[in-house]
Amino acid sequence: MTDMEWVFDGGRPCLDLVNTMRSRHEEGVELLTGPDALAEWLSLAGFTTGPVPVTAGNVLAAKALREAIDRVLLPPEELSKMDVELVNNAAASAPAPPPRLTLVDGVLRREVPAPKDPVAAAFAALAADAIDLATSDAEVRICAADDCGQRFCDASPRRNRQWCSMSRCGNRAKARAHYARTLARD
Repeated sequence: MTDMEWVFDGGRPCLDLVNTMRSRHEEGVELLTGPDALAEWLSLAGFTTGPVPVTAGNVLAAKALREAIDRVLLPPEELSKMDVELVNNAAASAPAPPPRLTLVDGVLRREVPAPKDPVAAAFAALAADAIDLATSDAEVRICAADDCGQRFCDASPRRNRQWCSMSRCGNRAKARAHYARTLARD
């Protein structure tokens, strides 16, 4: 599945999930096209290591969580209780296993067992991240580039960040502005 253009410019894991739906300003381009795509995204996002069994149901759940997070973080005029409940339920669905003490060569070590359901644990972490972001003073913004639409966390001191990524959208916008200025001078 290496042909996907995964982007992790949201500044928060929950926004990186939201950004798996591209070109929202148009008809949208779905990147979570199936279990393999979701498994790849979970791995690249750092939620799983190694192969993880992902089902079509997991893909549907990921898309539902993604859209609920998007609506919670960029609320319409009236926030939906269903979206809030979906995020809360996802956050509570897979509590992290408690840490354990192990004795290795006479030395106590802290061990955190792997979750029984790594996909549900990833969804729980993504929902918890959305809850933290929704209740923080950081702003969720939409990239100012006309052809982007990515969401990102603006935690800049002045809250004036415009682009999801300076190296991609910011550069293109500045290059277009420079080109327009050069044409105007000629």
